[in-house]
Amino acid sequence: MKTFGGPVLFLDRRDINTDEIIPAKYLNEHTKDALAPYLLEDLRLPGFDPKRDLPGKTAVLTRENFGCGSSREHAPWALEANGIAIVVGVSFARIFRQNMYNCGMIAAELDPATADGLFRDFPARETTLTVDRENRLLIFQAPGREKRAPFALSGFEQALVDAGGWLAYAAAHY
Repeated sequence: MKTFGGPVLFLDRRDINTDEIIPAKYLNEHTKDALAPYLLEDLRLPGFDPKRDLPGKTAVLTRENFGCGSSREHAPWALEANGIAIVVGVSFARIFRQNMYNCGMIAAELDPATADGLFRDFPARETTLTVDRENRLLIFQAPGREKRAPFALSGFEQALVDAGGWLAYAAAHY
């Protein structure tokens, strides 16, 4: 069973594409774990260094249209190989979002005002995300601060997450 939540990596940019999540030159790797060292290697974001900022983070907070670009499963796989099972954003590219659920991961959407508040009030602090799937709540906590935000999860998305992804779900139901 995957762990959802934990220390949050703040990626304050819209339109982060799959080539920035995992560069295409690594798509010939033979295992998911082989993708791990290259996660976000090509992401250009002021002050961001994946070797410094990524270790220990198990959740991502981002802006609109995360995962746009190519429709590859490698992007969620690279996140998963780094212990990240949830990405929270304003919106996701349709295929990336479905690939997340097909991998048993969560792509949780926030309204823009809530995301703005989180980026304004939390990024300089050590922030942790707790995911209450039963009540569909995201709980962001930092020293002296907490923000709760609802998120949607359809019955089928919940079933995919519970099963650990599409392959496990299909094996159990077909």
